[in-house]
Parts: sequence; structure tokens; C-alpha cells
Amino acid sequence: MYQRIGKAAYKADLETTHSLMRVLDHPERKFKSVHIGGTNGKGSTSHMIASILQTAGYKVGLYTSPHLVDFRERVRINGQVISEDYVVGFVEAHRAKFESLGLSFFEWTVGLAFDYFVSEQVDIAVIEVGLGGRLDSTNVILPEASAITNISLDHTQFLGNTPEVIAAEKAGIIKPNTPIIIGRRQKETLAVFEKVSSEKDAPLFYAEHFDFEPVVDCPLTGSHQEENQRTAACLADQLMKSGWNISPSDVIKGLELVQTNTGIMGRWQQIQQTPKVVCDVAHNADGLSTVIRQIGSESFEQLHLVLGFVNDKNVAEVLAMFPTNAHFYLCEPSIPRKLPLEELEQLAKNAGLTYVRYENIKAAYQAALDQASERDFIYVGGSTFVVADFLSLFK
Repeated sequence: MYQRIGKAAYKADLETTHSLMRVLDHPERKFKSVHIGGTNGKGSTSHMIASILQTAGYKVGLYTSPHLVDFRERVRINGQVISEDYVVGFVEAHRAKFESLGLSFFEWTVGLAFDYFVSEQVDIAVIEVGLGGRLDSTNVILPEASAITNISLDHTQFLGNTPEVIAAEKAGIIKPNTPIIIGRRQKETLAVFEKVSSEKDAPLFYAEHFDFEPVVDCPLTGSHQEENQRTAACLADQLMKSGWNISPSDVIKGLELVQTNTGIMGRWQQIQQTPKVVCDVAHNADGLSTVIRQIGSESFEQLHLVLGFVNDKNVAEVLAMFPTNAHFYLCEPSIPRKLPLEELEQLAKNAGLTYVRYENIKAAYQAALDQASERDFIYVGGSTFVVADFLSLFK
């Protein structure tokens, strides 16, 4: 699967997904949906709009990836994860046929989610793009509206190495005559989105032009989450205009209750107060830059950074962004795509950082706890999978 082995699991077309949908009798046509893509923030935005719709009284499916602790986090209805029995029954019922199709792990999971949403008769499902957009397995739905949060350089080996080329891939989720919300107006990508939306007669809206005051009591904090709030609110406004019964108070309450309603984890998630411990799944330069600004707004005596990475990121660039006076605790995520400790150690050495290496996240985190005073700050991150390992310690 892609999250484990990377490029070898990537499929550059939707043929298999279309075959999958035929086998399942086209579940993608049997429920209303919202489609969310983008480089960073698409998971948070997906949870936000799902919470808003749930607050408005709808039965809401939510499909996201990857999971952190339990595979079933990927498929939820009104915040409740899919049952183990349904997952097992689905696999047993379809295994022979699906294996003959050569489905990837992600395609299996998309089929499971769509089948479940139809079975449970959801009013609407929020579907997060897995990778890219144009060729992503989720891109067989015909949504009520779509959103693209922002564009930055990530997964360049698949999507291209300029914002314009990546934007063209993300723009693949724009559907004819369907509203598209752009979360961040970026000069490099304006022409791409305007061209595609014009060709498809899709009404185009920029979230930053939407009159909205960020919700102070939203548990997902930081300037980047205010941007995601605005995108979700703009999306809710378009759904309102299409006839969905959502009030402004539903938007506010939905944002305030996003963690309770959807169970989102790993977004500036505080684990304890003394010393303050926070983890976040940000894993590329754009995402981590917002995290580093957030760290800079905290009050502490000493900063402790528990970090690990996967092997397809520009880790040297990322390490250079962190404060050099922090104490670094280096480790590996427990997946084959990990950046080996030896390579991470060399990069840290080249950057002139003060570090100690540890064999796993448990040892690295314990060392940070042992060395931190009550007035210090511990941050855990660098990769979604480091955070997954970390949160699994508390399962």
C-alpha cells in the first residue's frame, strides 16, 4: 500500500477503481457527497465540514486517510468508526473478486467506505482525496461541491515539481457545474484553477473573499486552522445555497464541536500540560512552517523536539526550519518508508543540531519527558506515522 511502500503502490489511472465500482453496483452514485483535496489541511477541513453537517442534523459519512491508531478511523458516520464486523464481512464477501482485479489497499478501502455509506443510508458523505486528485480513487464521485485547500510541493514524484503542475492534478476533482472552493488564493495557481473551472462551467469561489470571522473556541488552533475554518464555512455556504438546511449557528457550533463530533486526532493535539506535550501530523515544509510559528507563540524555557520522517521528503530543508537551540530526539516511524536513523542523524549533524538518536518513538519520547522540566515544551512530529506511533502508546 502507498503509505507503507510509496511509489511502487501508486496507480496512474482510474481503470481499476471503475471496475471496483461496477462490481459493487456503483455505490458512488447512491449517496450525496462533498469532495476535499489540497496539499495541507484537507483532513482538518473534511472533519470541519462533516461536523457542521452533523450539527445541522444530517447523518454524515466521513472518509479520510491515513489512519493514526486504528484502520477504522478512515470510515466514520457521525463520528463513529465503522464496525469490525462490517470490515471483516466486506473482505470475506469480496476477496476473491477483488484479488482478481488486483486492487490496491487504498482501492479496497474506498470500496469499503462507499459500500458502507450506501448500506447505512447516509444523507451526505465527506470524502477526502488520498493523493493528488485527478487520478485518485475517490475521484469517481459526483459531489454537491468540492474544495481544494491549498497547493504546496509534496509527493512531487507523482504530482510534479511546480505549484502549477501540482495544481493541475488537484484541479482534477473539479466537476462540471459544481461549485469549487479554493482555500488559499495563490498567484502561482490562479490561472490553473480559473481555466479548469471555466472549461467545466464550475462556479469558482475563493475562501478568503468569504465574509467569515474565525471561531475562537474551535479546538483546532493556529493560523492554518483559521484558513481551514474559512474554507469549511465557505463550503457550507455553498451547500446552503444549494438547498441544504444549514444555519450560520450550525457552522459556528460545528466548528466548536469538531473534535467531539468527528474524533479528529493529531492536529496540534495536546497530550499533557506539565510539561506541555503536543503532536501534529504536519509533514512537509508548508505544513511544518505553520507548526513552527505556533511553537513560537508558546511560552516555555526549553524546547524538546521528538522527530522522525519518511524517505520521500526534503528532510534537510525541514530540519533547517526548526530552532537550532532546541534539543532534538531523533527516531524512525515504524513503516518501510521510514528515513533510516543513520541518514537522519547525518542530516542533523550537517545542520549543526544538538541531538540524540533513539531506536523508536517510545524511547525518544521517554527521554524527552525525563529531561524536560515542568516549564518546558515537547513537540512530537515530522511525519504522520511518527504521530501514529506516538498516539498508539496511549491506545
